[in-house]
Amino acid sequence: MNINQTAPAVARREILIHAPVEKVWQIQADIENWSAWQPDITAVKLNDGLKTGSTFRWKAQGLNITSRLHTVQPPHRLGWTGVALGMSAIHNWTFEPRGESTLAVTEESLAGWLTRLMLFFDPRFLEKSLEATLQRLKDKAEA
Repeated sequence: MNINQTAPAVARREILIHAPVEKVWQIQADIENWSAWQPDITAVKLNDGLKTGSTFRWKAQGLNITSRLHTVQPPHRLGWTGVALGMSAIHNWTFEPRGESTLAVTEESLAGWLTRLMLFFDPRFLEKSLEATLQRLKDKAEA
């Protein structure tokens, strides 16, 4: 599933992580442990395991989010949709081996009234969020 290129907020970021693709995948695909390395996430519950169609409920920056995995292709692609009060999202991750390193690419689209409100206060909030998550993933994988 592709992100919605016509959504009010669309962003794509990437980072080179000096760790093998399998290690980077293991960290990102361990959904129930996101809160251990992402301080904005305070709770996650994955239902039915890591497979296409599974749902997970999580809390990020105070928002309760319900997501459904639309892509699970270890160790290269992971993606989900999500809905929260006033927002709907499509989020995709791609992990490409670069020798002993990994190019991690993340992209997301956000729609809904809360998205528009957040853009009013900070037009770069989505870019900043993706950059911070990539940096945390890099730090965790390289530790």
